[in-house]
Amino acid sequence: MILHCWGVIALSIALGVWQPILIPLCVMIIGTRQLGLAILMHEAAHGALAKNLKLNDVLGHWLCAVPIGASLNAYRPYHLSHHRFAQQAEDPDFILSAPFPVSGASLRRKMIRDLTGQTFFKQRVLLPLAILRKRAAEGEAHDYEAIVTGRSVAPFLLVNAAMLAGCVAAGLWWAYFVLWLLPMATWFPLVTRLRNIAEHACVEGSATDPFRAARTTRASWWERALIAPYWVNFHAEHHLFMHVPCWNLPRLHRAVRETEPGRRMEVAPGYLVVMGEATGRRRSATEAQAGFMADGADTSVRK
Repeated sequence: MILHCWGVIALSIALGVWQPILIPLCVMIIGTRQLGLAILMHEAAHGALAKNLKLNDVLGHWLCAVPIGASLNAYRPYHLSHHRFAQQAEDPDFILSAPFPVSGASLRRKMIRDLTGQTFFKQRVLLPLAILRKRAAEGEAHDYEAIVTGRSVAPFLLVNAAMLAGCVAAGLWWAYFVLWLLPMATWFPLVTRLRNIAEHACVEGSATDPFRAARTTRASWWERALIAPYWVNFHAEHHLFMHVPCWNLPRLHRAVRETEPGRRMEVAPGYLVVMGEATGRRRSATEAQAGFMADGADTSVRK
């Protein structure tokens, strides 16, 4: 999966260099694979990248986390706390889902901030500077916000400097900025936000029912290519069995859904539907199914 992720990034960069007219598409593909690196870091946090845990951590940190400005060592305890207290007050990710549903205008403003680089600037410039100031004042380290940590800044800059040097050596200095940094500053924050919303926002009973701790979203081929790589859309199953590797989540989904408790899971038919729920424009998947059954329809057609 790591080879696949970097291979897609490399091919997309080559395609953008060869046919500049395709750069907008390449930016979306690369930004989604940068999210893919974050997802593979998440796999490493659960020890699922390699059977050897030392190899698992080396791969997860240096090939997945560091290039996008993350730290596996800082992310792992943060994320395991999220699993332990999913959608409760102690959940460090609760702040991401608690505000929803929001108005359509509010969501559009958030997405515009992502696509214009404002979110990137806040996370990668303003927050590290604030952490450095706090360190200087208190003499201790502080982590922040899930994927980006103050301790990851130096490795991130070193690895990205090496990538820039490689592009310069190839006579393609601009490719680093247009086909690596631009996706990271625009599409990566956007799809990260969409993923966060889809996973936990507006799921009724998520704080008390383990089968409803998260949402699974059925993803079409284009959604897997541009929004949800590496089976990240099977999030309800991941919260039920967090050590199942991501490539087995589709099989787990089928097995769990065949059980009576598994039918309580929140399963959305697509990301557009989830965004409708997040802005209060559509009923939740559970409400829609309940209404469908109440109408006396054959639920088998919904499969």
